[in-house]
Amino acid sequence: MITLGRGVSIGDDEYTLSAIRAQGAGGQHVNKASTAIHLRFDIAASRLPEVWKSRLLAASHHLITPEGVVVIKAQEYRSQEMNKEAAIARLAALIQELTVVPKSRKATRPTRASKERRLDAKSRRSAVRSLRGKVRDRGD
Repeated sequence: MITLGRGVSIGDDEYTLSAIRAQGAGGQHVNKASTAIHLRFDIAASRLPEVWKSRLLAASHHLITPEGVVVIKAQEYRSQEMNKEAAIARLAALIQELTVVPKSRKATRPTRASKERRLDAKSRRSAVRSLRGKVRDRGD
């Protein structure tokens, strides 16, 4: 059972774990032991709230297939049990990350002091640039 908070959890029957051979270094051990884990989680068939399902299915994420299945491959560790825990933790983190409601932006206006500072800086800059003109003879 994976607890996601706010009274939402994923049962062990909602995802499938399969052991596969890991890639990369590991000597002879990597060729004979199936320590990597493939986790598959079908979003549409899960018991998540409908709002969460729609957010997850609408998200464009490399771990979610077009059919709405989350596929996670965990092979960081040499033990199968640790890779299981890592895959489940990554699934929980993915769901929590993609179901956060973004904070709505409230339009604000600049303060009077900031407007005055901006205009003052503009007038000072204008004065500096006007002094860069050609030097004229006063006619004395």
